[in-house]
Amino acid sequence: MIPIGDNIPSRNQPLVNYFLIGFNLICFLWELKLDITGELSSVVQTWGIVPERISEVALDAIASRNPAALVALVLTASSVFSAMFLHGSCSQILGNLLFLFVFGKAVENTLGHGRYGVFYLLCGILTSGVQIWVQPSLHIPLVGANGAIAAVLGAYLINFPQAKIDSILPLIIVFIPLELPALFYLFWWFVQQIFYGIGSLNIAGGVNPVDTAYWAHEVGLVIGAVFGWLMAKREERTLTRYNS
Repeated sequence: MIPIGDNIPSRNQPLVNYFLIGFNLICFLWELKLDITGELSSVVQTWGIVPERISEVALDAIASRNPAALVALVLTASSVFSAMFLHGSCSQILGNLLFLFVFGKAVENTLGHGRYGVFYLLCGILTSGVQIWVQPSLHIPLVGANGAIAAVLGAYLINFPQAKIDSILPLIIVFIPLELPALFYLFWWFVQQIFYGIGSLNIAGGVNPVDTAYWAHEVGLVIGAVFGWLMAKREERTLTRYNS
């Protein structure tokens, strides 16, 4: 099932959403170049989230209280940001950005450009933090915008539960247009993860263990629903005061 649009009218162009899509694509093209030159594995190990490494540096910083250890922790933990813009396969980035394109527009229009950008990054970072907390000894890198985009989906569903999503059902060479309730994609978001191994890049040791990835999605949906609802209410109150 492929979502292509919704029935929520847009007041403004979702500029931040377009920027996020474009930046993710640029980063993936860079990954493809690194894949060809054989440098991708080391880059993913450096800029992807490796919970074991972050946990070790955090424990060392707490135990030693050395300023140098705190600096090392900040540098190591910065991967919770950079990992959001790395992906492990062609299917992962295509699936993520398709969901971002369809569901991110209405969320950005609801929150406003600035709040939407903060929302996306904050939810992605919080989701990554939960991943590290759940599996602190994991040595396999975690990459992808899955947690942030799950949060976007959560915010969309909490604010537009009755929305209809224009979709396409591909059957070999026939494409059947359908209109599905937005809540269907709460289920389909998890199903489509099965195909994220298609077109995998050559990363030594692999990335994104399935069990950890599903934790990220579930947590991301909840975080996105909560923050999306709170921020939407705040934006609504701001507009009310401005127009009164």
